[in-house]
Amino acid sequence: MKFVLKTLTATALLACALSAQAQKGETVKIALIDPQTGLMGPLGNNQMRSWQFFAEKFSQSNPAGVKFELVAFDNKLSPAESLTALQAAIDQGIRYVAQGNGSSVAGALIDAINRHNSRNPGKEVVFLNYAAVDPDFTNSKCNYWHFRFDADTSMKMEALTTFMKDQKDVQKVYLLNQNYSHGHQVTKFAKENLKRKRPDVQIVGEDLHPLAQVRDFAPYIAKIKASGADTVITGNWGSDLALLVKAANEGGYTGKFYTYYTGVTGTPTALGQGGAGRVFQIAYQHYNLDGPMKTWNTEFKKRFNDDMFTGSIPNAYTALGEAMAKAKSTDPVKVAAAMEGLKYKGFNGEVEMRKTDHQLQQALFLTVWQKADAKYPVSPENTGMTLAPVKEFPAYVASTPTSCDMKRPR
Repeated sequence: MKFVLKTLTATALLACALSAQAQKGETVKIALIDPQTGLMGPLGNNQMRSWQFFAEKFSQSNPAGVKFELVAFDNKLSPAESLTALQAAIDQGIRYVAQGNGSSVAGALIDAINRHNSRNPGKEVVFLNYAAVDPDFTNSKCNYWHFRFDADTSMKMEALTTFMKDQKDVQKVYLLNQNYSHGHQVTKFAKENLKRKRPDVQIVGEDLHPLAQVRDFAPYIAKIKASGADTVITGNWGSDLALLVKAANEGGYTGKFYTYYTGVTGTPTALGQGGAGRVFQIAYQHYNLDGPMKTWNTEFKKRFNDDMFTGSIPNAYTALGEAMAKAKSTDPVKVAAAMEGLKYKGFNGEVEMRKTDHQLQQALFLTVWQKADAKYPVSPENTGMTLAPVKEFPAYVASTPTSCDMKRPR
């Protein structure tokens, strides 16, 4: 009898040990659906390399003991192409999808993944949104299967205008943005925040231009100069920001730019030595952060001769590893439940995946374009310039409320 009890106890302990890391050694595939060709191709390729780089890093060490593998799909920045890629990923058995470039694409993926999950129980897919920042995705269009690791437009504008309200040289503002949901939201929240915090500021002009189609922004710069604007607020990214600042340099515009994406592929080169002290960025990271980001940046630069600027990617991998360890599974249903409300240490401090709307709560940093020096030495695209920190906004300052009424699976 004692022998039987000992055997049962040993079996039970073994079962517990196995269940504690039931997912250990599994390979978790992530489908990256983003542009790798066209005007936004250089940005998409940088981020594809970043996803691959961190797949290797986090496969070496994560609390769940899983291996991550990235499978990239070129969506050409098209919602239709993205849906085709999504189906191809699902057909390959991939259960985690990442995307970031273009809220129009993200919106299409959110809807398609929700339909797929409702029709295919047991084959659910989780969407890891690392850069599409339309606030509606965590408000009126919030969805249980969607998790955002970037700060949304409203959060960035809240922090940005908190800084701008004390800048007395900001008197006349021009709003120039891309003509899709993200650009519309930047315009909307800029107006609302400035009216609340700086009612004396004049909006002297606003324009919306086609996404990733304009090759010459000189006419827009001419309009900005004619308006008398001392400040431009833009949520432009990729080639649309690089070509804009290039036109500003060539057109002799000397006002300030408040941006979201100055540090992103192509824009540092377009700025060059120009714009020092006049171009600001609000983001969840900056090039001169200490800690793991410093190590990653150095290794990435040495390996790819390129800059790593998308810190939402390692935060997404950290969340997956933590959630899979907590769930003791790689099943998206269990992992999604474990990611809700998850608090963990990111590269940028303590973060929380807010359960209410699946919006990561995190600190934001305001930086300014200036010459690299001993204190802030990291020089994107070998320009001799850098984005130097001006102010850090704790998560509670940058946080904005949500109207999300989350419908959770039963």
